[in-house]
Amino acid sequence: MQVTANGINIEVEDYGNPDDPAILLIMGFSAQLVYWPLDLVHGLVDSGFRVIRFDNRDVGLSHKFDGMRAPGPIRQLLAKKFFPGRNLAPYDLHDMAEDAVGVLDALEIERAHIVGASMGGMIGQLVAANHAERVHSFTPIMSSTNAPDLPGANPEVRKVLFRAARARARNPEEALENGIAFSTIIASEEGRKRTEERKELLQQAIDRCFYPPGTRRQMAAIIQTGNLRPQTRKISVPTMVIHGADDPLIPHPCGADIAANVDDASFRLVDGMGHDLPPSKLPHMVELIAGHCRAA
Repeated sequence: MQVTANGINIEVEDYGNPDDPAILLIMGFSAQLVYWPLDLVHGLVDSGFRVIRFDNRDVGLSHKFDGMRAPGPIRQLLAKKFFPGRNLAPYDLHDMAEDAVGVLDALEIERAHIVGASMGGMIGQLVAANHAERVHSFTPIMSSTNAPDLPGANPEVRKVLFRAARARARNPEEALENGIAFSTIIASEEGRKRTEERKELLQQAIDRCFYPPGTRRQMAAIIQTGNLRPQTRKISVPTMVIHGADDPLIPHPCGADIAANVDDASFRLVDGMGHDLPPSKLPHMVELIAGHCRAA
């Protein structure tokens, strides 16, 4: 269903009993809501929660910022370094955090547990820091504060990521090929072995919405927002950080840095998990998230 949030249309899927405590799932860079596994969603519903997943702006069925140009990542990084006051991005992660709060407004949810994956965990940091009155608890997964002293992706992953941000697949076939290559390089060992499942999920997303320009604008939003540590240190809600021990895109010290900058936050390192949500890890993820939300 479509709701109006922060002045734009956002596609939302709502699961479970509306009277149960709400969990808002915020997905990551260029990823549609379908990348939240239904086994995770249904597991949380069965644990007594109402679960909402939604498409961020510029992906899936949510609003597209057509006509708003974003710079290439290299140009933007150089501009940010030498001209820090210059903003080349059409929007930033603060705007996307307001979208998430707008979803809660549209669904008349006063407070929710916030769970964010990757870029969604960055957005979630801003929601938890600046809208504490709307947040019961916060769980970032495979995310980062983006502080400049943290380790980055290994060179091969960074190369593929920036290539994806710069390039526009000319057709769905190219998008599928690029998506398989990227998901392979960032996945866990289990995820890499599930080639057909990854291909089916990518095809589902492409069939649902093929829209390459949104990727570039979302990358620009991440770069423009930059270091989140000053915001992260403002978080006062109960926080549990989950990270894969084998994440090659956002190494686990990045997740540990979120926990280190939030008072009383806990850190859960998941063996055998890369920058993905492997099916065998989902029952443990449900247990961790549901337990944290109940304790909040």
